[in-house]
Amino acid sequence: MAAPTPRSRRTPWRRALRRDWQLYSLAVLPLLFFLTFRYLPMLGNVIAFRRFQPGGSLFGEYWTGLRYFRLFFTDPTFWSVFTNTLVLGALTLVFCFPLPIVLALLLNEVRNRALKRFVQSVSYLPHFLSIVIVAAMVLQLLSVDGTVNQMVRAVGGEPVAFMQQAGWFRTIYVSSEVWQTVGWGTILYLAALTTVDGDLYEAARIDGANRWRQTWHVTLPGIRPTMVTLLILNIGTFMAVGFEKILLLYNPLTYPTADVISTYLYRVGIVSGNLSYAAAIGLFESVIGLTLVLSANAISRRTVGTSLW
Repeated sequence: MAAPTPRSRRTPWRRALRRDWQLYSLAVLPLLFFLTFRYLPMLGNVIAFRRFQPGGSLFGEYWTGLRYFRLFFTDPTFWSVFTNTLVLGALTLVFCFPLPIVLALLLNEVRNRALKRFVQSVSYLPHFLSIVIVAAMVLQLLSVDGTVNQMVRAVGGEPVAFMQQAGWFRTIYVSSEVWQTVGWGTILYLAALTTVDGDLYEAARIDGANRWRQTWHVTLPGIRPTMVTLLILNIGTFMAVGFEKILLLYNPLTYPTADVISTYLYRVGIVSGNLSYAAAIGLFESVIGLTLVLSANAISRRTVGTSLW
């Protein structure tokens, strides 16, 4: 039998497109969005290698090579904000990744539907508050005359200027992230828990497994693909520590622990107008993020057999 021609190989795809064109048309707007706001702006990365002046050429005036990369590699301020980014990213990952799993497992054990829905609603609510509102609440609560210091005074202590001390910033930031994101993060895990085969629990009970062993040997392996996928995605955003919240919470007194790459880029690129230097740092940050995603995906595929691709 003769091998099919390339034209015949393309026919099924064309037939599917003609048959389901309404469904494919739904992808047009998302594709246009990503093309306009994600892929076309990548062309602007060229100014990391060219001298850009506001009002001049969109792609820079003249070629500078790796000049801006050498500048930030030898800049002590950059390495300080780079370290702060790593520390805040690691703390956020350590606390904000496992806690939704723990909360989902606890909610899965609650048999009272009314109590379960109440806890879910209360834990989801902070996610729907804007970052501006969350930052304002944090500033009000932790101000010198705020609720926290009023409680400190009530027990005979001295008020603490939390938002003016660099040593407190990381604790405040990570705590607010946990409060705002953990409840919302349980949604995917609760959905994944519904897909675990109930016969596995029955078999585990017959073998004498208690609730803890059922969770360890049945529940966690059942939601492992979801856990791995979200872990890889979280690692991908490891360097992109929350710019908006940090910008609203930090001040020059907390720069030693609060200033991260995104806020440093804002001051250097937008405030100071050195866009080529900022583009070089942003490109460096993106390369690190891509490397982390690829590494996490490869490690996950080799160790647990589950990956994004």
